[in-house]
Amino acid sequence: MSESAPTVSRGARHRALLLDVDGTLVDSTYVHVSTWHRALDESGATVPHVEVHRRVGKDGGTLVAELLEVAGVDDDEERDRIASLAKDLHSRYYTEAAETLRLLPGARNLVREARESGWITVLATSAPPSEFESARTLLDVDEFVDAVTTGEDVDRAKPDPTIVAIALERSGVDASDAVIVGDATWDAIAATKLGIRSIAVRTGGIGDDELRAAGFSEIVDDAAAVLARLDDLD
Repeated sequence: MSESAPTVSRGARHRALLLDVDGTLVDSTYVHVSTWHRALDESGATVPHVEVHRRVGKDGGTLVAELLEVAGVDDDEERDRIASLAKDLHSRYYTEAAETLRLLPGARNLVREARESGWITVLATSAPPSEFESARTLLDVDEFVDAVTTGEDVDRAKPDPTIVAIALERSGVDASDAVIVGDATWDAIAATKLGIRSIAVRTGGIGDDELRAAGFSEIVDDAAAVLARLDDLD
């Protein structure tokens, strides 16, 4: 697995499958919801779980800032204190919960069979390296992955398109030859800014109307359903 553009054999078709990880390949969305909720609550900002869920997958700094607004924290010094503490606590609690993570249906097979079918495969995540390492170990598909991104590559995560642009660059293909698969509205928003086709999976718990409004061109149940449609993605 490389963090640079993969070498593609002469005559091979250049097409890339950019795969979000959290909520798309790994069943981590609600782990993030519970650990962010707990971290914020213990830091002094209690918000409804649904407000956290709506923002999972968004840049962490933006997620916390928006949730502090929901909690009604107005004092700048208090906001900074809570934000710093909540981020540290979330990281700790998520690490502690890593053993509860499981793969979503079709996750490993999608990565493997896409690569074997000639797709350049990129794990396009903005998760911190420690969180990505847990997912990477669980997936166990390194030999079928051409490139990856992590939170170390950018200062801001989705919906800022930078992480997707880096994933595209590392794939070595044009936007018109790439497809991104994700579970959150932020994936489609980022992809649309770059002219990349996006497919949604429902495993992140977001409703079809929201996914469609965000710009996803197609909505399916899970990674297994993407695999079933792989031959039609040309």
